[in-house]
Amino acid sequence: MLEMREACEKCTAALGWQDECFICSYECTWCPDCTEEMNRVCPNCQGELRIRPKRRPKS
Repeated sequence: MLEMREACEKCTAALGWQDECFICSYECTWCPDCTEEMNRVCPNCQGELRIRPKRRPKS
């Protein structure tokens, strides 16, 4: 299971568990605006950024 990050790694915008965001296979997490600026490619691993699955936080 991929780990959710709480902020975009580029602009540091807060990302809650219900917010749309994108993630690569190394768990780098990006907001939609930064994802589009980077053409959906992670600058760290060059992997494709995919929309993060939404899961409820553990209680």
